[in-house]
Amino acid sequence: MNRSSADTGAPVAPRATRRLGYLTVPAQGLGCLSLSSFYGRADRAEAVATVRRAIDAGVALLDTADVQGLGEGERLLGAAVAGRRDRVLIATKVGLERSPSGAFLGVRGDRAYIRRRCEDSLTRLGVDHLDLYTKHWAAPGEPIEEAMGALAELVAEGKVRHVCLSEMSAGTIRRAHAVHPVTAVQSEWSLWSRGIEREVVPVCRELGIGIIASCPLGRGYLTGRISSASDLGPREDFRHTLPRFTDASIRANRPLLARLRPLARRHGATLAQLALAWLHHRGGDVVPIPGTARRDHLEENLAALSLALSPVELAEIEAAVPAAEVRGERYGPFLMGLVGN
Repeated sequence: MNRSSADTGAPVAPRATRRLGYLTVPAQGLGCLSLSSFYGRADRAEAVATVRRAIDAGVALLDTADVQGLGEGERLLGAAVAGRRDRVLIATKVGLERSPSGAFLGVRGDRAYIRRRCEDSLTRLGVDHLDLYTKHWAAPGEPIEEAMGALAELVAEGKVRHVCLSEMSAGTIRRAHAVHPVTAVQSEWSLWSRGIEREVVPVCRELGIGIIASCPLGRGYLTGRISSASDLGPREDFRHTLPRFTDASIRANRPLLARLRPLARRHGATLAQLALAWLHHRGGDVVPIPGTARRDHLEENLAALSLALSPVELAEIEAAVPAAEVRGERYGPFLMGLVGN
C-alpha cells in the first residue's frame, strides 16, 4: 500500500505488537464467530484452513465463545489448533446462555455455572487451560464479584491464565478489577460503534487493562459488500435480526461508506483495510479481532497492518463516519438490555 502523497503530516505505521495487561500479543487477532454459526454455515475445511493460515501468518489471539454453534465453534477451533497449541492464545467466553434450540435465555454469572462451563470448554477445545477466559456480558444488577471470584479460583487452579470481560460498563469493570486483575475488556469497537470511547476506554487505560476490539468491520458492513439485506445470505444469518441490517438502515448508512471510499483509494486500500487501520492507530493497548472463515478475507484483513496513517488522515476518517449519523441499534431490545451493564 502507498502512503498518501498529500501534505498531511507524517504517517505512522501501526506497531507489530500490543499490550493486553501483562500480555504482549501480535497487533491483530482472529474472531472465530463466523467459523461455526451466526453468519450462516461456513465450510468446515475452509474454516480450519483459515485458522491455520492465520497462525502461520503470526496471528496468536483466537477468540471464540461457548455459545457459538452451541459448542461447535470451540470444537472446530480445537481441531484447527491441534499441533499448534504452543503458538496461540485461546480466548473463549462464559455467561451468555442459550437453549438447545439456540434461543438466547439471558446472562449467568454464578460460581457453579462458570466452573462447569469452563470444564466443558476445556473438553471441547481439547486443551488443559484457557489463555483468556471472558465473562460474557453482565445482567442488570448482576453481582460481578461472584463471577470474578469463580474466575479467580480457575486462575489459581491453572485452568485459566487471564481473566477478561465483555461488553460491560466502566463501573462494573472497576468493581471486577478490584476482585481480581482484568487483563482485557472485549467490546464492539469500529468506526460505526464508538460508544466505549466515552467511559470504558478511559477506565481501561487508568487500570492498565487492554482492549480487544470485536466486530471491527461492523459485522461486515464496513467492507462495502452489503448493499441490501439480501446480501446477508441464508435466513440463519444472525444479522437478519439486527436493526442495523434492515434494508432501511443499510440504505441510510450508505453515505458513510461513500465518504470513506475516496480515503481508501488514496492509500490503494480496501474499505475493510482502512477501517481496520483506523483501529490499529487507536493505541498500543488495542487488538482488533476481525472475524472470517475465508483465507482470502483473512489476507485482506492482515494487509491493514501495513497501512500508515497521519493524525490528519485519522481525523478525516472519523469525520466521514460521525457516530450521530449511524442508523440502527447494534442489537434488538433483549440483547441491547444486556450490553453495558
